[in-house]
Amino acid sequence: MTARTIVADVLLGAAVLVVLGASAGILLMRDVYQKVHYVTLAGLIAPVIVGVAILIQSGWSVNSMQTWLAIALMVIATPFLSHATIRAARIRQAGDWTHGDDRNHTDHEDAEAKRR
Repeated sequence: MTARTIVADVLLGAAVLVVLGASAGILLMRDVYQKVHYVTLAGLIAPVIVGVAILIQSGWSVNSMQTWLAIALMVIATPFLSHATIRAARIRQAGDWTHGDDRNHTDHEDAEAKRR
C-alpha cells in the first residue's frame, strides 16, 4: 500500500463516518425541519470528501474531473433541494407557505397599523 492509498482510504472512512453521523441525526430528530439539516450534511460534506479521495488516488484525470463535475452539481443543487423539501413540508402541514398572518397583509401594512 502506498501513502496515496492510505490517505484515500482514510478519507473514504471519514466520508462513511459523516454519512453514519448524519443518518443517526436523521433517526434522532423529531420532525422534517430538524432532519433536513442532517440530510444536507450528508449531501454536501461526504461527496466532497469522496471527491478528494478520488483525486488523491487517481490524480487529475478525465474520471476525476467527471467526479468533480458531479460533486459541483450536488453542491449547487443540495441547498435548493433542502429548501424545496422544507417548503413542501410547510405547505403540507399548514396548507400554505406563508406564516399565519402574512397571508392577508404586508409588512408595510403592519407598520401603518402600528403608527396609528
